[in-house]
Amino acid sequence: MQKVVYRLSLVLFLLCVGCKKQQERPQKKEVAQLDLQEMKSPAKAMSSLPHIVSNKDLTLLSWVEAVNDSVFTVKYAQLQDGEWQGAQTIIMGSDWFVNWADYPIIAENNGHLWSHVLKKSSKGTYSYDIQMNVKPRNAQEWTTGLALHTDATPTEHGFVSVTPYKDAFFVNWLDGRNTMQNEVGERGAMTLRAGVVSVAGKLVQEQELDASTCDCCQTTSAITDNGPVVLYRDRTEDEVRDISIVRQVQGQWTAPKTIHADNWVIKGCPVNGPKVSAMGNNLVAAWFTAAQETPRVQVIFSDDGGEHFSDPVLIADEHVMGRVDVLWADEETAVVSWMESEAGKAFFKVMQVDRNGTLSTPWTIAVMEGSRKSGFPQMEIEEGTLYFAWTDYTDDTSKVRTAKMLVTALATE
Repeated sequence: MQKVVYRLSLVLFLLCVGCKKQQERPQKKEVAQLDLQEMKSPAKAMSSLPHIVSNKDLTLLSWVEAVNDSVFTVKYAQLQDGEWQGAQTIIMGSDWFVNWADYPIIAENNGHLWSHVLKKSSKGTYSYDIQMNVKPRNAQEWTTGLALHTDATPTEHGFVSVTPYKDAFFVNWLDGRNTMQNEVGERGAMTLRAGVVSVAGKLVQEQELDASTCDCCQTTSAITDNGPVVLYRDRTEDEVRDISIVRQVQGQWTAPKTIHADNWVIKGCPVNGPKVSAMGNNLVAAWFTAAQETPRVQVIFSDDGGEHFSDPVLIADEHVMGRVDVLWADEETAVVSWMESEAGKAFFKVMQVDRNGTLSTPWTIAVMEGSRKSGFPQMEIEEGTLYFAWTDYTDDTSKVRTAKMLVTALATE
């Protein structure tokens, strides 16, 4: 019986460094050239905040372009025959909250498109609403400016994740409706909420999933055989901010559960959320922590939809910045990306990790600006090819750049 196992395609064979335990430091020396091809980007100058999504055999790239200091557009392009096609505009606006960590994203389900922007709701710095844009299959134009939440509080709403779900979209977000100051000066906590959005942009089945979360770390979601799962950075009364999961099982949401007790105590948001990928009931998650004052990126696996997890695998430490991404290459192998910082520069890295903890050589996809404005690099896979996107800053301008790397199918007994 043959089983397809994908490997990152390199000019030379990958040098596997063996099974790494969490306490060990992964090898980082690159000993061969990476078979990486830069692609022609559909984004123009003054572009940033890329997001790549792949659903079955359709891959989309979205990004933001600045018209001037106050006017922005969200654009997207489709991948065809391994190349990005022409840019298309979703929406233009002048009253948006445009942020390096909380950025617009796009999703697709059977020809139906969904995207969002963050629109200012008051003069407060972090007062903004999530507004959806939808383009049902065969529609000629986008319907824009649809409200995701209806609490009407001038508070923070963002850090959205979305995934195709049945004939609609599963959407979750951080919701600050309880953070408004009351008459005695008290403020509530940031919450995690979720619901199902129809292809026409109507929210149904809305529910609060966690009453107290970290304020500004990205959320991530996936659909398992059991139902949707959401991973996010939680927050306890003692300011422990580890990664938690909530799962929908038989139509009911479970209580939040920590995927691994890092015990990271931090009195502020690190702005560094997790990423998850599902294949049936197999989950792989990646995240950043600096618990015990030791920055590191870790990956963890589950074979029961997130009810239980294995011990974490250490991917990188020392100079890591986090900003992770992860996806399945096959049932036994995942690909993880992250950022490292050294001498004022940031390095967009990628590595293969097997369920048993075996790591490939880490490879550098791009050298980037080391500040926050470099944002969160993106990674996706379609038909045996990895696609990457990141923001490149040069002098006073920026541009979304893209690249691809073949994945070789190897047959094993």
